[in-house]
Amino acid sequence: MSAPHVEHVEMTGHIVDSLLLPKVLDAILSRGGQYHIETLRLGERQDDPSFARLEVTAATAEQLEHILAEIHPHGAVPSHAADCQTVAADMDGAFPDGFYCSTNFRTQLRLKADWIDVEDQEMDCGIVVDPEGGAARCIPMTTVLKGDRIVVGRQGMRVFPPESEIRKHELFEFMASPVSSERPKGVSVREIAHAMRKTRAAGDKVLAVLGPAVVHTGGSELVAKLVRDGLINVLFAGNALATHDIEQAFYGTSLGVSLDKGLPTSEGHEHHLRTINTIRRIGGIKAAVESGKLTSGIMYECVKANAPFLLAGSIRDDGPLPEVVTDTLVAQDVMRRLIPGVGFCLMVATTLHSIAVGNLLPAWVKVACVDINPATVTKLMDRGSTQTVGIVSDAEPFIRALVNELDRSAML
Repeated sequence: MSAPHVEHVEMTGHIVDSLLLPKVLDAILSRGGQYHIETLRLGERQDDPSFARLEVTAATAEQLEHILAEIHPHGAVPSHAADCQTVAADMDGAFPDGFYCSTNFRTQLRLKADWIDVEDQEMDCGIVVDPEGGAARCIPMTTVLKGDRIVVGRQGMRVFPPESEIRKHELFEFMASPVSSERPKGVSVREIAHAMRKTRAAGDKVLAVLGPAVVHTGGSELVAKLVRDGLINVLFAGNALATHDIEQAFYGTSLGVSLDKGLPTSEGHEHHLRTINTIRRIGGIKAAVESGKLTSGIMYECVKANAPFLLAGSIRDDGPLPEVVTDTLVAQDVMRRLIPGVGFCLMVATTLHSIAVGNLLPAWVKVACVDINPATVTKLMDRGSTQTVGIVSDAEPFIRALVNELDRSAML
């Protein structure tokens, strides 16, 4: 009988109260391996880190590799530190085989015996090391250039997964918060308002990811107020959100339905097309504001506040508006340029945009996702955005409650 294959791994931090250590032990057993806890030093106080050293054994080298791959994102790293390995990309637009696949958790790699932070942290990317070997950052495969030094394997890599703290007096201290239509909305709204105020007080930006239902349900003026008050600083949306927001400013309708009366208007089905055509003839949203044609709404307030926005196109767009970015890869790059400095993200009534942005955000950016469909929030969390708090609600009632809570807290 052949000798078992063995690796020693270490874990440091709040590995017990965050349940990271039990997750690692369970992953080892579920993969058919065995473990022996060689060292376990527990922190004596709540804020003290713990340390564990494990011997992991498996019947085959392949089985051991699968185990190590599964426990690595939980912060289990080989005990024998060595520099990371890199390979020169052999072509543009693709990683070399065996590339290290990044997570959205804080990551470090070892270069010349020093541990350095990986910049531009993002899930589902590779990591490129600069030619001098002094810095590293996540990059999507489409931006790889032949000759780039790409990290391969997990040697010299360590991940810092989020740790659930014992004190849970804030909504966002729960890891993977449950999604339910029966949760008390008032508590959630207060915590989101607090998170937005706290983000702005720290000098970070609040990013809003919005779908057209925000306008359809009558929330356009409320969101415009949040932009005007400096509580939304960056906007990601699509052609529809901007179109119907401007349609409301021009005609008082959204998809031809009067937002005052809730009834279809005569020839209202043409309003969104006439809106797009008007903006295209003027030369764009900013030009419409500067000319005095556009005088209200979300897009108007973004222009007036100099709040950057990204309108990402889709195959079904009418028009689209001149500012809409129709190349998906270009839209991703614009998003990546606008994300640094974001400390909080509010997603309302948009499944695809929410999931797309969630995949671009590092795990330490708190996210609130609001949708009438619980599946939207579940899908977002299932795709790795575990820092998300989900609220099942229609768009306008939630936004109105949020604005009221922010106004109330501002007066305290």
